[in-house]
Amino acid sequence: MIQNLIFMNGYGVFVWSSFVITFIVCAVVYFKTLKTLKKYEKEFAKEIEDLSIEKRKRVLENSKIASQVLSSFNKSI
Repeated sequence: MIQNLIFMNGYGVFVWSSFVITFIVCAVVYFKTLKTLKKYEKEFAKEIEDLSIEKRKRVLENSKIASQVLSSFNKSI
């Protein structure tokens, strides 16, 4: 029973290698995207810190995303 699942009438090598390649590609794309997101979060946090106190308060009050990014950025430091 398990051998039939693994070998799949001789096509198992192609099927399982396709699964492995797909998983590896998805993992690479995920980690590259995560790295890029962290880079942009740092740049955004730096831009917010460079603003004056009044403008910073206004941006944080009006934007939920800005407050979420800054709160997650402060936790990762």
